[in-house]
Amino acid sequence: MKGPANAGTGPAHAGTVPPVAGKREAEIANPLFEYLLRLGDDRLVLGHRMSEWCGHGPILEEDIAMANIALDLVGQGSSLLKLAGETEGAGRDEDALAYFRSEPEYRNAQIVELPKGDFAFTVVRQFLFDAYSVLQWDALQQCTFAPLAGIAAKALKEDRYHLRHSGDWMLRLGDGTGESHTRAQSALNDLWRFTAELFESDAVDEAIHENGVVVDLAAIQSRWQQTVGDVVRRATLTLPAAGASSSGGRRGRHTEFLGHMLAEMQIVARSHPGAKW
Repeated sequence: MKGPANAGTGPAHAGTVPPVAGKREAEIANPLFEYLLRLGDDRLVLGHRMSEWCGHGPILEEDIAMANIALDLVGQGSSLLKLAGETEGAGRDEDALAYFRSEPEYRNAQIVELPKGDFAFTVVRQFLFDAYSVLQWDALQQCTFAPLAGIAAKALKEDRYHLRHSGDWMLRLGDGTGESHTRAQSALNDLWRFTAELFESDAVDEAIHENGVVVDLAAIQSRWQQTVGDVVRRATLTLPAAGASSSGGRRGRHTEFLGHMLAEMQIVARSHPGAKW
């Protein structure tokens, strides 16, 4: 899968996913489908953001590394959206779900849709998400829903590398020059309010337990805080104080940036629907 279109362009696709805010478990038609969308959309959107560095990395080796990480994330997103389409049973494959859903139908957390910013912003965002993703995959590889457990086991190996990579860059930037330290701290300050959404639990999380998918978000958050706190301390950075948080992505409420990204990502598919390459 590649690339974006204005989330508001093109006809509405059959099988539109309704928001789940305020719904009780019994009223969610297909919670497993909804959960798989969240997993897939996180990786697809972040993968696209990382791909925007291709050809623009600070050094050649890092340019290649970032492109490979982007490919890993988009590959994970593709596998998850394929499984979501099979779970939905409405005839939509991963490409239909990637290219023919509008902005409110996306279920990614807001942190992954923010513009790539400077290199420090990309590194800090990637580190915060990687630390979360590794713990999430570790839990999901033990679930009894075999197709998801298989994806999780493969993705965990990839994301452990991603975490080492982004963690190393956190140390290099935070404990580097005065300029790199300032930029890394500024990115951490700007991104912090978006992290709480990663650990929010709702009726979807409760309902998927029936499918053998049990993820203890509170436990993951505690371990995530330990990992992040340790790296931030060693990078001579400072964790931001607790404050207001920003969320809503899981319910289709996004920042203004996602629509612009989707406009770019979806333009070819929407301009030539049904085309074969």
